[in-house]
Amino acid sequence: MTETTKEQQNLNPVAVKINEGIKNENPYVYEMLSNYGREVYFSKDGNVKQIADAKKYSKEFNATSGFATEHGKPMYLPLLADTLSDYDPADIFLYSSTLGSPELRTTWQEKMYTENPSLHDKKISNPIATIGLTHGLNLAANLFVNEGDTYILPDKQWENYKMIFSETKKANMVTYPMYDKDFHFDTEAFRQTLLSQRNKKKIIVILNFPNNPTGYTPLPHEADELAAAIKEVAEYGVNVVVISDDAYFGLFYKDSITESLFGRLANIHPRVLAIKVDGATKEEYTWGFRVGFLTFGINSDAMNEYLEEKVMGVIRTSISNGPTPSQTFILHALKSPQLAKQKADKFEIMEKRAHKIDELLSSGKYDDAWDLYPFNSGYFFAIKVKGVNADQARIHLLQKYNVGTIALGDTDLRIAFSRVDVEHLEELVHRLYEGIKDLQ
Repeated sequence: MTETTKEQQNLNPVAVKINEGIKNENPYVYEMLSNYGREVYFSKDGNVKQIADAKKYSKEFNATSGFATEHGKPMYLPLLADTLSDYDPADIFLYSSTLGSPELRTTWQEKMYTENPSLHDKKISNPIATIGLTHGLNLAANLFVNEGDTYILPDKQWENYKMIFSETKKANMVTYPMYDKDFHFDTEAFRQTLLSQRNKKKIIVILNFPNNPTGYTPLPHEADELAAAIKEVAEYGVNVVVISDDAYFGLFYKDSITESLFGRLANIHPRVLAIKVDGATKEEYTWGFRVGFLTFGINSDAMNEYLEEKVMGVIRTSISNGPTPSQTFILHALKSPQLAKQKADKFEIMEKRAHKIDELLSSGKYDDAWDLYPFNSGYFFAIKVKGVNADQARIHLLQKYNVGTIALGDTDLRIAFSRVDVEHLEELVHRLYEGIKDLQ
């Protein structure tokens, strides 16, 4: 077996195909690629392709990608749209500092303390501005994930985690079933999965609530059980890096905790480093602004400074610094007296959609077509289709019913109710049902 063949066996098939294409066009360019350059790939068959398919073919119900619309147009805050020409040039055209606007960082920290009661009396770092949440996850991965490390997350997960942690950092993914056989959130499976790694020196735990793709956030007792499990494994002598991906923070519709698990985890044990990745992307309805934040649970001001220096090194060698205009716009919004009312208006729209979906799907009318994964928050709901391959259902729904969804694995479909006005949700669900029944 040749060295090239052995190398290809360890690569994702998509990466192999791209590599062969480059080699055929110019073998010298292939030789120039780093190991990571040969291993990285962009999956045209993943969510992005499915979103593109829906954009091309679905003119009515495109319930794929994670942003919110009203009557077919992006949801936005008028206070931002109305004032884009009113800023001082110095707040628009000059470079931002490496860690972001100092005033924005302080304001975001104050917001975190206000919205997360569990953080009271706990010490956290000054939030570091990032280019969206994915950048924050990458910063955490760069700093704390080595090849061969283990990272733990549920079987219902955002597809980009694998790219960031497995493909880029060569960490080993370990999953636990998010729901038990009765479709209840399985905190015991989480605990047992952590304890199965208790002989490791370090593990990385990723918590994403509200969850993408299911739209679930733990109930209060479930949140306590998750925190207790993390503390328990730390007490075995395991160093635990626990990352709270709070992309959809604030969109809590019923029953769940209404704060980040970061509040329960910060300073919970000396062996636990709690990290919060969040941002204005969904919280302030500003997807294209790409303003996120990275925050650490710390034990001292000196630790804050040391971690800032580490993060600055990573930022400086990659993007140098973030964009000033979008940080200025977000700071303007956070300081505006209009913000609370405008956000409440948008939340009410989203909450009505979530309640309508809950009403429709809990009726029992559609139980022969799918099982509904519990959801109580966020942008999405997810269904486990019965007797049908999920991707075949996705394609059929597009072609016959003009409905765009995201297929996850063989059985699950993710539907972004954030993209569908409440008056159209019943028709959306009807078409989902008819499409799946066609294929059963």
